[in-house]
Amino acid sequence: MDSEKETSIEETADSPLFEGDEALRLVGTQAQKFSEEYNRRLRNKLDKVIIPITAAVYFTQFLDKTSLNYASIMGFPVTGQHYNLVSMAFYLGFIVWEFPTVYIAQKLRLGKYLGMNIIIWGVVLLCHALANSFQAFFALRFILGMCESCVSPILISIISMFYRKNEQGTRIAYFYMMLGFTQVFGGFVAYGISFYNGGVMASYKIVYYLLGGLAILVGIIVLAWLPDSPVNAWMLTKEERVASLERVRDDQGGTENRKFKKEQVIETLLDVRTWLIVLATMLTDIPSGGLTNFSNIIIRNFGYTSRQTLILATPAGIVHVISVVICGYYSDKKGERMLPVIYATVPTLLGVALMIGFNNSGQKGVLLFGSYLIGSFGSTLSTIYAYNASNTSGYTKKLTINALTMTFFCVGNIVGTEIFQPKDAPAYIPGKAAIMVLLSTQIGVAYLLRHINVKLNIKRRAMIEEIKREKGWTDDDVQKEKERRAFADMTDKQNVFFQYVN
Repeated sequence: MDSEKETSIEETADSPLFEGDEALRLVGTQAQKFSEEYNRRLRNKLDKVIIPITAAVYFTQFLDKTSLNYASIMGFPVTGQHYNLVSMAFYLGFIVWEFPTVYIAQKLRLGKYLGMNIIIWGVVLLCHALANSFQAFFALRFILGMCESCVSPILISIISMFYRKNEQGTRIAYFYMMLGFTQVFGGFVAYGISFYNGGVMASYKIVYYLLGGLAILVGIIVLAWLPDSPVNAWMLTKEERVASLERVRDDQGGTENRKFKKEQVIETLLDVRTWLIVLATMLTDIPSGGLTNFSNIIIRNFGYTSRQTLILATPAGIVHVISVVICGYYSDKKGERMLPVIYATVPTLLGVALMIGFNNSGQKGVLLFGSYLIGSFGSTLSTIYAYNASNTSGYTKKLTINALTMTFFCVGNIVGTEIFQPKDAPAYIPGKAAIMVLLSTQIGVAYLLRHINVKLNIKRRAMIEEIKREKGWTDDDVQKEKERRAFADMTDKQNVFFQYVN
């Protein structure tokens, strides 16, 4: 493959290092050694700050994103096809602003940029309580999507800068599992509010006031305490900053680089794995887009009241949390990214099949059990995030692949809002059948991605052995060259020492 020819020692010996990561100024090209005990304590220190804040951000984001789902059964004034369009507006704003926001973030301090966006979307949520027309809600949801579009790329970038590859899946799972907790938390809060008789204001307005206030609070916390990178992390001493960078040097993933590199964008677009990740994202998020906004409606149509639905929908969130944690742990423990995608998809297929097969059977328990099983595939996108974090090097390339992932996350969700059509109510059988087809295809795509990475790693190892023979290098010489390249902002294709996680 032509891209592999770029990895020769002579071609990469000089110029790329001069355009390397911010980390080069702090640690240089030669590694410094720290004990495993020191690194363990340092990782724990990072966990105490980064994990709670990233989890709070994702909890807030998804609660805000799904606020429309709760509002839909609490007197929300927009219904029918207009409701579908208001739901879609969030993703349209997301798509429009995704690429601009990640490249703006590249030039700025990540934590500060993220914090300001969260505060702005908190204000936008408060405005939802004041709106009363389709046009106003559409505009507000559009702006909300713009503000939230930076979240996942920034969180993935931060995790990939501070943690080793065999730690990234678990750390991404720690914040991504908040999606499940929001289902539980949001359901119980909405249930409590449902007892309110609406004497002063409509119930859905209370939801937006609460969520808007929470978002502003989290935004302030992010501004104050979320570190931007190991180079300037406020809670680390200078020695700990160096050690933090040395922890991840051997992974060859790099850290941050403020220079936009067009050639890395082109490489991303020409990489077949990019488009397989895009396809995998869409195959996940078309079903997710429909279920996020219609899951409560589907459960209510089993024959429950709106108030019962709010409580009965919450166990699916617990299933989601369990699936994300197990798949994240397995992903790191076994050095796998695509197998957990497959394992998480199978129970969802079973759940959808139960809801189709037992439709009109009157067996509410079976139908509910099927709806809960669907929560298992929620870990798929978390694993895709971990795949991107572990399998991409070159800062502009990282931002580009994450932006593409999130753009097609939105495309999938937009299509998903249309698979449950009013004419198919109350069973929505065509939508459920579509989900089965999409997730079955997902299994094949995951196997293909894994196969490609396995082959690339075999080829890389053979190339390293060839270099050793040609140069007369020992294993120590190879290690020194790896250390020299680690923060050179080389892409994974340019750097022969980069190994992919399957």
